[in-house]
Amino acid sequence: VQLQASGGGTVQAGGSLRLSCVASGSISRLSVMGWYRQAPGKQREWVTSMLRDGRTSSINAVKGRFTISRDAAKTTLYLQMNNLKTEDTGVYYCAAAKYTKSEDKNGMDYWGKGTQVTVSS
Repeated sequence: VQLQASGGGTVQAGGSLRLSCVASGSISRLSVMGWYRQAPGKQREWVTSMLRDGRTSSINAVKGRFTISRDAAKTTLYLQMNNLKTEDTGVYYCAAAKYTKSEDKNGMDYWGKGTQVTVSS
């Protein structure tokens, strides 16, 4: 499985961005796909994820602002980010797992290259 994330950029606080993650390869049995981010000097953290059955979950810090979704073919994962804050700045990664339903980053089997999101004040 290969994952390719895109859509990052620089926006002012309050702005919006939409990230995309295109998955290719043997994706039909992926158990979960999600978004993670890493701010400068900090560890990579889980942001939001979607199980194969469509159930979603996210950290409290982004609830009501970020929405995870996917296309009907389940080949592209999206992250709509609204009302961005400076603390959302970081490199955003998409990831996927074959078996686990947990959001634990250590359980992810596949990672895409990150895309930079910078939110200025």
